[in-house]
Amino acid sequence: MKTITATRHFLRDDDITPAEQAEILDLAVAMKADRFGHQPLAGPQTVAVVFDKTSTRTRVSFAVGIADLGGVPLIIDSQSSQLGGKESVADTARVLERMVAAIVWRTYSQAGLEEMAAGTTVPVVNALSDDFHPCQLLADLLTIREQRGSLAGQTLTYFGDGANNMSHSYLLACATAGMHVRVAAPADYQPSSRVVDRARAIAGTTGGSVELFTDPRAAATGADVLVTDTWVSMGQEAEKASRQAAFGEYRVDAALMSVAASDAIFLHCLPAYRGYEVTEDVIDGPRSVVWDEAENRLHAQKALLAWLLAKNKTPVE
Repeated sequence: MKTITATRHFLRDDDITPAEQAEILDLAVAMKADRFGHQPLAGPQTVAVVFDKTSTRTRVSFAVGIADLGGVPLIIDSQSSQLGGKESVADTARVLERMVAAIVWRTYSQAGLEEMAAGTTVPVVNALSDDFHPCQLLADLLTIREQRGSLAGQTLTYFGDGANNMSHSYLLACATAGMHVRVAAPADYQPSSRVVDRARAIAGTTGGSVELFTDPRAAATGADVLVTDTWVSMGQEAEKASRQAAFGEYRVDAALMSVAASDAIFLHCLPAYRGYEVTEDVIDGPRSVVWDEAENRLHAQKALLAWLLAKNKTPVE
């Protein structure tokens, strides 16, 4: 029988199984403890890191992480390339695969990522799309595990825009980890029903659960992790006033933290707008772990890249 290699990509949080998610997080722990001890990109090999959207943490963490792994980060701003303009995504994918070990893309359309992945034999990583932010969730899960000792059985509540990429990724990634994930959002900003259905199906196999709330206080009660995100994402600036009005009662403040578990922690993927989605006393307070969370982008993404490179060297029948 002919041996072929199945290319593994990471385009959304449920592209990996619960066991694989745990394996990546275990590797992240090892890499954090021995930062330069893993060199799968030695050569050095190059990883293309493409940006359609502006970035701080994603750009820095991938560039530094690729260098830590012994490789060279090739940072490409799409405005200065042919991608999606004079050249199709599929054609760009075929060119890049002959020169780089992996492709990391921070973009708008999930469909574009899927087209890129379908057109190449090297792993493609979603560094953020309008639908999902799976690399951020690996960092968040690593942070929760560090702070609380385990993931399975923990209750996490997300507040704010339930229809955005962070909410969707929390639903899928936390369900995969066997966590109880709650989304507190206004009725007009609830998550995609398809994502909710998928998360519930995953939770049914991992012992987790999924609940949707419109009452933020009820959603916060007893939770182990409280998390939020900016109310106005890139491309939504024209909706700023309406969004601030819609999400005002979902601000994470001391009153909301007070009904969570007594040892609950606070997460935010950053950048944060103090006084809007979170108050200053919470994000800068003793229960906030946002700076550990930001650092863990580095370790989680290094582990992901190393894991994908290893998987894509493994032949399957």
